[in-house]
Amino acid sequence: MSITSQPFGQTPDGAPIERYTLTNAHGLDAAIMTYGGTLTALRVPDRDGVFGDIVLGFDTLAPYLGDQPFFGALVGRFCNRIAGAQFTLNGTTYLLARNDGMNHLHGGPHGFHRAIWHANERPSSEGPSLELHYLSRDGEEGYPGNLSVTVIYTLTDQNALRIDYTATTDRDTVINLTHHAYFNLASSDILNHELQLDGTRFLPIDETLIPNGELRPVQDTPMDFTTSTVIGDRIASDDEQMRRGQGYDHTWVMDKPAGALGHAARVYAPDSGRVLDVSTTEPGVQFYSGNMLDGSLAGKGGAIYTRNSGLCLETQHFPDSPNQPQFPSTVLRPGETYRQTTIFQFGVRV
Repeated sequence: MSITSQPFGQTPDGAPIERYTLTNAHGLDAAIMTYGGTLTALRVPDRDGVFGDIVLGFDTLAPYLGDQPFFGALVGRFCNRIAGAQFTLNGTTYLLARNDGMNHLHGGPHGFHRAIWHANERPSSEGPSLELHYLSRDGEEGYPGNLSVTVIYTLTDQNALRIDYTATTDRDTVINLTHHAYFNLASSDILNHELQLDGTRFLPIDETLIPNGELRPVQDTPMDFTTSTVIGDRIASDDEQMRRGQGYDHTWVMDKPAGALGHAARVYAPDSGRVLDVSTTEPGVQFYSGNMLDGSLAGKGGAIYTRNSGLCLETQHFPDSPNQPQFPSTVLRPGETYRQTTIFQFGVRV
């Protein structure tokens, strides 16, 4: 196993960006750059032992600097949406950037996906490990408090990509971090991938994709992935929720105990035999079926990313939690430590 690094260009203001490649004992490798803490490549074998890159992205830095849909990035301070781009905490209302209609999305236009993270190789008995750190200053994107964030990527010798997050603050604030990889376990689109989600309830959304506060059972809806189901089977259903999301763009409520590391999802690609299992400590998983990919982006090797070219399984707290007190709290206070672990485990089915 090893970690190597190389320059990966520079930002318009001249800041250098590094890309680190983690390789485990079985030859799997993950490439992570300091811009956005972004996972730019992840190579795993198929059922025939042929390695392939299973995440969407770009070959060079420049496209990541432009308007692109968070390919592989760390997302914060608050992933997903906050209604009306504002929230009230301790009697003070904080105004955030409106970058999704009237709402705030994924930490704002200059969120963590635009930050330059400080990287250090980290000793680990599990496999090659990279530690990233970022200090989000008080007032950044409208959020209160200096927030110190550490994210550790480990490519384990059990063929898993483990992501551990911690954060502390000097003022009461809100936090909701996630990873925004777009997975495609085969060479075609993801509509023939099979998905299982360990959640018997989901969060219905309004016309602006904000949860309405209900925890609705998935039974007898297109949201029922309690058993492995082909993603394309119901994605075009004449269902209000499917119309609002233009496909799947919803949060599933995990059935596991709160805060416990447990299994959340499984994806299987019949074409390649690749299997992805997701475990997390988070109470929800946002399943996004790549509905907004419109063919305007040329990715790795010139590949054109069209609708459903990739899928996201974003482990997180619920969207708009600061405005919906019935949801699990996303408030972080001085003296507390935010912790989250998500594990992407890779395998094959013959």
